[in-house]
Amino acid sequence: TVIVARASDVETTIRNPKIFSSGFGEGMGSLGNDRPLIPLQIDPPDHKKYRVLLDPYFAPREMAKLEADVAQLVNRLIDGFIDRGSCEFTGEFAVPFPCTAFLTLVGLPLEDLDHFLHIKEGIVRGHGDPTLEGQQRARAAAGRECYEYFEKALDDLARSPRDSLLTRLLDAEVAGERLTREEILEICFLFIIAGLDTVTDSLCCFWSHLAEHPEHRDLIASDPSTIPAAVEELLRWESPVSGVARMATQDTELAGCPVRAGDNLLVFVGAANTDPAGIDGADRVDFARESNRHYAFGGGIHRCLGSHLARLELRVAMREWHRRIPR
Repeated sequence: TVIVARASDVETTIRNPKIFSSGFGEGMGSLGNDRPLIPLQIDPPDHKKYRVLLDPYFAPREMAKLEADVAQLVNRLIDGFIDRGSCEFTGEFAVPFPCTAFLTLVGLPLEDLDHFLHIKEGIVRGHGDPTLEGQQRARAAAGRECYEYFEKALDDLARSPRDSLLTRLLDAEVAGERLTREEILEICFLFIIAGLDTVTDSLCCFWSHLAEHPEHRDLIASDPSTIPAAVEELLRWESPVSGVARMATQDTELAGCPVRAGDNLLVFVGAANTDPAGIDGADRVDFARESNRHYAFGGGIHRCLGSHLARLELRVAMREWHRRIPR
């Protein structure tokens, strides 16, 4: 396995899909999935046709339409503990907020949230099993649960359509052809991993930083116009996905290190985000940073599909929280 950590090498790796593939061959089931996840594990030219289909659903203009509903959800959660004067942040806010927002967007029943979280924990963390074999078994079992759930959900929508993202996927076409059931299932599988985990992780990291740095908290509370820059800086500093995987398709080299065809690469975007050779003052958190070209959402053709949704959720959460709880 080749470890990629410097900003320049991460840039080279994530922007050259022809040499550094996102299709993992026999390893593609490591998260419990049976086939490559769409569009995450799909290389060009097929990757483009899926992004052309999916990008409009998550475009900035579409996400902006959700802001009022997202703010209402944030305030409803805050209502549940503000008079108490304290909360258990992860369980009472960081988990239910983005998960509820995402399930509403996709069109899935909120009463199934605990089941989704159980599936997600199995897929992402192997239910915390201390052994690699145990984690693999947990991921495989959670993967089967995920497929079974969405098979039933898609069958129900086919019989009784309603306006939702899943319904639109049933009717969607790629290059003039309808998506297959298998393609829709792999898109749904990825939705669960991304939609129920990364924003929760970011919220926990962000609020932990603010608890330890009251000067940053005071700045946000006194001047909400700093929030967009604060979100970008904390995404850089506390990257929710620390690394991504690639596989070399041919012999090459990175910074003089030989890479052979078939080698696995672990690309640590979090390390690149704090590489002093890649960004000035990388070792400090600066909400006034003029340029902030980070890799928290990856880069190149595989840049995170839901980045605009994540940014909206983080900005609104930070704004509404500090409006009501400035200290």
